[in-house]
Amino acid sequence: MSSSALDNEPQHTTQPPTHPTTPGLSKMGLAAWIALLVLLGAELMDMIDQSVVLTALPAIQESTGAGPDAVQWLTTGYSLPIAVGLITGGRLGDLYGRRRILLIGTVVFTTASLLCGLAAGPGVLIGARGLQGGGVALMIPQILATLHVTFEGQNRSKVFGLYGAVMSLANVLGPVMGGLLTESDLFGLSWRPIFLVNVPVGLAVLILGRRFIPESTVKKADRLDLTGMLLSALAIVLIVFPLTEGHLRHWPLWCFAMLGTGLLALGVFLRHQQRKQGNAPLVPLSLFRGRQFSGGMAAQLMHGLLCGLFFMTWTLYLQRGLGMSPLHAALAFVLLSLGELAGATVTAKSGGRFARRLPQAGALITLASMAAYGLQADAGRAGLTLLAMTAPVVLIGFGLGMVGGPLADLSLARVPHEDAGAASGLFNTAIHLGIALGTALTALVFFAATGGSPDAGLNRDAFITVLWWVGSLLALMWALMFCLPKHANNQTD
Repeated sequence: MSSSALDNEPQHTTQPPTHPTTPGLSKMGLAAWIALLVLLGAELMDMIDQSVVLTALPAIQESTGAGPDAVQWLTTGYSLPIAVGLITGGRLGDLYGRRRILLIGTVVFTTASLLCGLAAGPGVLIGARGLQGGGVALMIPQILATLHVTFEGQNRSKVFGLYGAVMSLANVLGPVMGGLLTESDLFGLSWRPIFLVNVPVGLAVLILGRRFIPESTVKKADRLDLTGMLLSALAIVLIVFPLTEGHLRHWPLWCFAMLGTGLLALGVFLRHQQRKQGNAPLVPLSLFRGRQFSGGMAAQLMHGLLCGLFFMTWTLYLQRGLGMSPLHAALAFVLLSLGELAGATVTAKSGGRFARRLPQAGALITLASMAAYGLQADAGRAGLTLLAMTAPVVLIGFGLGMVGGPLADLSLARVPHEDAGAASGLFNTAIHLGIALGTALTALVFFAATGGSPDAGLNRDAFITVLWWVGSLLALMWALMFCLPKHANNQTD
C-alpha cells in the first residue's frame, strides 16, 4: 500500500489498489503508519479487556460480593454480546462504512468502560461489561476488514504478523495491568482503574481514527438483513446461555430445551441465508465453499475454546492453587506473553513464506509445552514456583504466538473485498464464540471439581484436568489447519 492511499480523501471502493504495492512497511507514509497504529490500538483495547479482569477477579469478588456465577459472567457477559453481534457488525461496516461503524463502536465501548469503573455491585458491572461487548462487536470486524482491503502482497503478511503481535502484547498488558493497578490501589479505587484506563485510549482512537483511517464500503450498498440478524443473535444466545448457566443450576430441563431450540434457530438462520443469496444476505454462504475459509474458521473456534478454558482456570490455579498474589500471577502471564511476542515476531518476519506450516508448528509446540507443564504441576504440587515453570510457560506462549496472525491471514486471503466485513465478522465470531464456550466449559471441568472452593488442593487437581482438555483442543486445531494452503503462493488466486 502506498502512502497516498491514506494521505488523500477517504475512498469509497471495494476494489484493490491499481497502483503497485510498496515492497515493505518501511516505505509506507506517516499517515499510513498512523492509520495502522490506530486500528491496532482499537484491537488492543478489546484484547486487553478480555484478560485484564483475570488477575483482578479475587479483588472484584471480595469488594462486590460476587459469587462464582457472577465471576463467570464477568467474562461471559463480555464475550457473549461480542459473539452475538460480530456478524451484524461486520455487515454494517460493508454497507455503511467501516470507519464510521468503527468509531460508533468505540464511543459505545469507551462509555461502557467508564460505567464499569463506576459500578458499585456485580449486577451493574456485568451489565456494563455486556455494553462493552456490544461496542466491540461493532469495532472489531472493521479492523480485519480494513486491513484486508487496504494491504496487499508482502505488506499484507507483515501487517497480519503485527496484528498477531498486538494480540500477544494485549495478553501481556491485560494481566499485568490488572495485577499492578489492583495491587497499587490507586486513590483507593482498588480494581476500578483497569476499566477507567480505556477512556483516554478510546478518545485517542476516536480523534485519530476520524482523521487518518480511510473509509471503505461496498459500492452498491443493500439494506441490512434484519431477519437474519435476529435469527443469528437468537441462535447464539440460546446455545451459549444454557452452557454457561447449566452447571450452576444443576442442569434443569429448560437448559436442554434452550439448547435444542438454539440448534433449531441456527438451522432456520442457515435456511434463510440460503434463500437470501444474491439478495444482500447477512452471511454470504459462498464464503464457506472453499475449505481455506471454512477450515480456518473451525480452527479459530478451537483457538477461542482453548483460550477461554485455559486462561480463566490458570489465574485461579496460580492464586488459589499456588497461593500467588495478583502481582505474582501477573508475572506468570508476562512470561507466557513474552513467549507469544517472540512467536508473533517470527511470523511477522517470515512474510508468509511458510503458509500453514508456521501456525501448525506453533500448535504442536504449544501442545508439547502444555503436556510438560501438566507433568510439572502434578509433580510439584503446592511447591511449584514461578521460576520453575518459566520454560514451559514461555514455550506455551511462543507456540500460541505463531498461530494468530498467520491463521487470520491465510483464512481471509481469498475473500472478495465486497464481503470483507462479513468474513471478518464471521472470523472474529469464531474466536469470541469459542471464548464464551470455553468459559462456559470451565463450569463442567473446573468449577464442578472445586465447587467454587478456595481449597488449594482442589484447584490444583482441577487445573491439571483442564490441561488434558486444552491439549485435545490443540490437537484438533492442528488437524483443521491442513485446510489452509501448504505453499505461500497458494494464498491468493
